[in-house]
Amino acid sequence: MNFKNKLINLNQIRGAMIFEFFSPGIPIILKNAGCDFIIFDMEHGGLSLEQFKTLAAISNANRILPLIRIPELSYNYIARALDLGAAGIMNPMVNSAEEAKKIVQFSKYPPVGIRGAGFGFAHDNYINTDPLTYIEEANNKLVNIIQIETSLGLESVEEIASIDGVDCLWVGHFDLTNFLGIPGNFKSPIYLNAIKRIICAAKLNNKSLGIMVNNKDELEMYSNLGFNLIAVGTEMSILSQGVSSLLKYKK
Repeated sequence: MNFKNKLINLNQIRGAMIFEFFSPGIPIILKNAGCDFIIFDMEHGGLSLEQFKTLAAISNANRILPLIRIPELSYNYIARALDLGAAGIMNPMVNSAEEAKKIVQFSKYPPVGIRGAGFGFAHDNYINTDPLTYIEEANNKLVNIIQIETSLGLESVEEIASIDGVDCLWVGHFDLTNFLGIPGNFKSPIYLNAIKRIICAAKLNNKSLGIMVNNKDELEMYSNLGFNLIAVGTEMSILSQGVSSLLKYKK
Protein backbone atom coordinates (compact mmCIF):
# COMPACT_ATOMS: atom_id res chain seq x y z
CA MET A 1 0.00 0.00 0.00
CA ASN A 2 1.43 3.39 -0.97
CA PHE A 3 1.80 6.31 1.41
CA LYS A 4 -1.24 8.19 0.11
CA ASN A 5 -3.49 5.17 0.57
CA LYS A 6 -2.20 4.77 4.11
CA LEU A 7 -3.21 8.37 4.78
CA ILE A 8 -6.64 7.86 3.24
CA ASN A 9 -7.12 4.73 5.37
CA LEU A 10 -5.87 6.62 8.47
CA ASN A 11 -3.12 4.07 9.05
CA GLN A 12 -0.47 4.76 11.66
CA ILE A 13 2.64 6.19 9.95
CA ARG A 14 5.86 7.24 11.69
CA GLY A 15 8.70 9.47 10.55
CA ALA A 16 10.97 12.35 11.50
CA MET A 17 11.37 16.08 10.96
CA ILE A 18 14.81 17.38 10.01
CA PHE A 19 15.70 21.01 10.69
CA GLU A 20 19.51 21.17 10.77
CA PHE A 21 21.32 18.05 9.60
CA PHE A 22 20.83 17.94 5.84
CA SER A 23 23.50 15.29 5.35
CA PRO A 24 23.21 12.82 2.43
CA GLY A 25 23.26 10.00 4.99
CA ILE A 26 20.23 11.23 6.94
CA PRO A 27 17.56 9.52 4.77
CA ILE A 28 19.34 6.16 5.03
CA ILE A 29 19.91 6.50 8.79
CA LEU A 30 16.25 7.32 9.36
CA LYS A 31 15.08 4.52 7.06
CA ASN A 32 17.21 2.08 9.06
CA ALA A 33 15.70 3.51 12.26
CA GLY A 34 12.20 2.58 11.08
CA CYS A 35 10.92 5.86 9.62
CA ASP A 36 8.48 5.82 6.70
CA PHE A 37 8.89 9.50 5.85
CA ILE A 38 11.02 12.57 6.45
CA ILE A 39 9.81 16.14 6.56
CA PHE A 40 12.70 18.41 5.55
CA ASP A 41 12.18 21.89 6.95
CA MET A 42 12.61 25.12 4.98
CA GLU A 43 10.61 27.29 7.36
CA HIS A 44 13.05 27.39 10.27
CA GLY A 45 16.09 25.55 8.89
CA GLY A 46 18.62 26.69 6.29
CA LEU A 47 17.62 24.12 3.66
CA SER A 48 17.86 25.21 0.03
CA LEU A 49 15.92 23.72 -2.85
CA GLU A 50 19.21 22.52 -4.37
CA GLN A 51 20.02 20.63 -1.15
CA PHE A 52 16.52 19.23 -1.07
CA LYS A 53 16.86 17.92 -4.62
CA THR A 54 19.78 15.71 -3.51
CA LEU A 55 18.03 14.60 -0.32
CA ALA A 56 14.83 13.77 -2.20
CA ALA A 57 16.74 11.61 -4.70
CA ILE A 58 18.49 9.73 -1.88
CA SER A 59 15.22 9.33 0.02
CA ASN A 60 13.30 8.04 -2.98
CA ALA A 61 16.12 5.61 -3.85
CA ASN A 62 15.97 4.21 -0.32
CA ARG A 63 12.18 4.01 -0.13
CA ILE A 64 11.65 6.64 2.54
CA LEU A 65 9.17 9.33 1.52
CA PRO A 66 10.62 12.87 1.17
CA LEU A 67 8.24 15.60 2.26
CA ILE A 68 9.13 19.26 2.59
CA ARG A 69 7.83 22.10 4.72
CA ILE A 70 8.05 25.21 2.60
CA PRO A 71 8.49 28.63 4.26
CA GLU A 72 5.33 30.25 2.89
CA LEU A 73 2.34 29.72 0.63
CA SER A 74 3.87 30.30 -2.79
CA TYR A 75 3.37 28.69 -6.20
CA ASN A 76 7.13 28.92 -6.74
CA TYR A 77 7.95 26.92 -3.60
CA ILE A 78 5.19 24.35 -4.05
CA ALA A 79 5.67 23.60 -7.76
CA ARG A 80 9.47 23.65 -7.66
CA ALA A 81 9.69 21.42 -4.57
CA LEU A 82 7.40 18.90 -6.26
CA ASP A 83 9.43 19.03 -9.47
CA LEU A 84 12.58 18.36 -7.42
CA GLY A 85 11.17 15.13 -6.04
CA ALA A 86 9.00 15.97 -3.03
CA ALA A 87 6.23 13.44 -2.49
CA GLY A 88 4.23 16.03 -0.62
CA ILE A 89 4.18 19.54 0.77
CA MET A 90 3.67 20.78 4.32
CA ASN A 91 2.31 24.31 4.32
CA PRO A 92 2.73 26.38 7.51
CA MET A 93 0.39 29.00 8.92
CA VAL A 94 -2.67 28.16 6.82
CA ASN A 95 -5.35 30.59 7.97
CA SER A 96 -8.35 29.99 5.73
CA ALA A 97 -10.13 27.68 3.33
CA GLU A 98 -9.16 30.06 0.51
CA GLU A 99 -5.48 29.55 1.29
CA ALA A 100 -5.95 25.77 1.46
CA LYS A 101 -7.64 25.82 -1.96
CA LYS A 102 -4.67 27.73 -3.40
CA ILE A 103 -2.31 25.08 -2.06
CA VAL A 104 -4.31 22.34 -3.78
CA GLN A 105 -4.42 24.33 -7.03
CA PHE A 106 -0.67 25.06 -6.98
CA SER A 107 0.25 21.44 -6.25
CA LYS A 108 -1.91 19.61 -8.80
CA TYR A 109 -1.89 19.48 -12.58
CA PRO A 110 -4.96 20.54 -14.61
CA PRO A 111 -7.84 20.05 -14.62
CA VAL A 112 -7.65 19.87 -10.81
CA GLY A 113 -5.03 22.59 -10.39
CA ILE A 114 -2.63 24.89 -12.23
CA ARG A 115 0.77 23.21 -11.72
CA GLY A 116 2.97 23.68 -14.76
CA ALA A 117 3.97 20.57 -16.71
CA GLY A 118 7.55 19.44 -17.12
CA PHE A 119 8.48 15.79 -17.51
CA GLY A 120 11.60 13.64 -17.49
CA PHE A 121 12.95 15.51 -14.46
CA ALA A 122 13.66 14.54 -10.84
CA HIS A 123 10.02 14.21 -9.85
CA ASP A 124 9.38 11.33 -12.26
CA ASN A 125 12.86 9.83 -11.83
CA TYR A 126 14.01 11.12 -15.23
CA ILE A 127 11.87 8.57 -17.04
CA ASN A 128 10.12 9.55 -20.28
CA THR A 129 6.69 8.17 -19.50
CA ASP A 130 3.33 8.98 -21.01
CA PRO A 131 2.61 12.49 -19.63
CA LEU A 132 -1.14 11.94 -19.39
CA THR A 133 -0.69 8.78 -17.33
CA TYR A 134 1.88 10.50 -15.13
CA ILE A 135 -0.32 13.56 -14.51
CA GLU A 136 -3.16 11.44 -13.15
CA GLU A 137 -0.80 9.38 -11.01
CA ALA A 138 0.97 12.47 -9.64
CA ASN A 139 -2.31 14.16 -8.74
CA ASN A 140 -3.51 11.03 -6.97
CA LYS A 141 -0.31 10.31 -5.02
CA LEU A 142 0.51 13.86 -3.97
CA VAL A 143 0.24 14.56 -0.23
CA ASN A 144 -0.87 18.00 1.01
CA ILE A 145 -0.30 18.58 4.71
CA ILE A 146 -1.99 21.70 6.07
CA GLN A 147 -0.68 23.16 9.30
CA ILE A 148 -3.24 24.40 11.78
CA GLU A 149 -1.23 26.61 14.10
CA THR A 150 -2.92 30.01 14.29
CA SER A 151 -6.14 31.24 15.84
CA LEU A 152 -7.42 32.06 12.34
CA GLY A 153 -6.58 28.57 11.13
CA LEU A 154 -8.40 27.07 14.08
CA GLU A 155 -11.47 29.20 13.37
CA SER A 156 -11.51 27.89 9.79
CA VAL A 157 -10.47 24.30 10.48
CA GLU A 158 -13.83 22.76 9.57
CA GLU A 159 -13.85 24.49 6.18
CA ILE A 160 -10.21 23.63 5.55
CA ALA A 161 -10.78 19.96 6.38
CA SER A 162 -13.70 19.75 3.95
CA ILE A 163 -11.59 20.65 0.90
CA ASP A 164 -10.72 17.90 -1.58
CA GLY A 165 -6.96 17.68 -1.93
CA VAL A 166 -6.27 18.46 1.72
CA ASP A 167 -4.90 15.16 3.02
CA CYS A 168 -3.76 15.89 6.56
CA LEU A 169 -4.34 18.47 9.28
CA TRP A 170 -1.04 18.96 11.10
CA VAL A 171 -1.04 20.68 14.47
CA GLY A 172 1.79 23.16 14.95
CA HIS A 173 1.43 22.80 18.67
CA PHE A 174 3.78 25.47 20.01
CA ASP A 175 2.70 28.13 17.54
CA LEU A 176 -0.91 27.25 18.28
CA THR A 177 -0.42 27.95 21.98
CA ASN A 178 1.35 31.21 21.08
CA PHE A 179 -1.52 32.43 18.92
CA LEU A 180 -4.07 31.34 21.52
CA GLY A 181 -2.30 33.45 24.16
CA ILE A 182 -1.03 30.52 26.25
CA PRO A 183 2.59 30.06 25.09
CA GLY A 184 3.83 26.54 25.78
CA ASN A 185 0.88 25.63 28.00
CA PHE A 186 -0.14 22.28 26.55
CA LYS A 187 -2.27 21.43 29.58
CA SER A 188 -4.45 24.51 29.24
CA PRO A 189 -8.14 23.84 28.53
CA ILE A 190 -7.82 26.37 25.70
CA TYR A 191 -5.20 24.22 23.96
CA LEU A 192 -6.94 20.93 24.72
CA ASN A 193 -10.24 22.27 23.37
CA ALA A 194 -8.46 23.46 20.23
CA ILE A 195 -7.02 19.96 19.77
CA LYS A 196 -10.49 18.45 20.17
CA ARG A 197 -11.87 20.82 17.55
CA ILE A 198 -9.13 19.88 15.07
CA ILE A 199 -9.66 16.18 15.74
CA CYS A 200 -13.40 16.50 15.18
CA ALA A 201 -12.89 18.38 11.91
CA ALA A 202 -10.49 15.70 10.66
CA LYS A 203 -12.75 12.82 11.67
CA LEU A 204 -15.82 14.41 10.10
CA ASN A 205 -14.00 14.70 6.77
CA ASN A 206 -11.95 11.48 6.98
CA LYS A 207 -8.65 13.35 7.00
CA SER A 208 -5.40 12.29 8.63
CA LEU A 209 -4.06 14.06 11.71
CA GLY A 210 -0.38 14.91 12.13
CA ILE A 211 1.93 16.29 14.77
CA MET A 212 5.60 16.31 15.82
CA VAL A 213 6.43 14.81 19.21
CA ASN A 214 9.49 14.98 21.42
CA ASN A 215 9.26 11.76 23.40
CA LYS A 216 7.46 8.42 23.80
CA ASP A 217 4.89 9.82 26.23
CA GLU A 218 3.79 12.45 23.70
CA LEU A 219 3.75 9.88 20.92
CA GLU A 220 1.47 7.62 22.94
CA MET A 221 -0.79 10.49 24.03
CA TYR A 222 -1.36 11.88 20.54
CA SER A 223 -1.72 8.41 19.05
CA ASN A 224 -4.49 7.69 21.55
CA LEU A 225 -6.18 10.96 20.57
CA GLY A 226 -6.34 9.81 16.95
CA PHE A 227 -3.20 11.30 15.40
CA ASN A 228 -1.91 8.83 12.82
CA LEU A 229 0.89 10.75 11.06
CA ILE A 230 3.53 11.40 13.71
CA ALA A 231 7.10 12.64 13.35
CA VAL A 232 9.79 12.70 16.01
CA GLY A 233 12.03 15.73 16.43
CA THR A 234 13.99 17.76 16.68
CA GLU A 235 17.15 15.92 15.59
CA MET A 236 19.21 18.54 17.47
CA SER A 237 17.41 17.71 20.69
CA ILE A 238 17.64 13.94 20.11
CA LEU A 239 21.40 14.17 19.48
CA SER A 240 21.96 16.45 22.46
CA GLN A 241 19.99 14.21 24.80
CA GLY A 242 21.75 11.09 23.51
CA VAL A 243 25.23 12.53 23.97
CA SER A 244 24.30 13.99 27.35
CA SER A 245 22.97 10.65 28.63
CA LEU A 246 26.18 8.88 27.58
CA LEU A 247 28.42 11.46 29.22
CA LYS A 248 26.42 11.31 32.45
CA TYR A 249 26.54 7.49 32.38
CA LYS A 250 30.34 7.49 32.10
CA LYS A 251 30.59 9.66 35.19
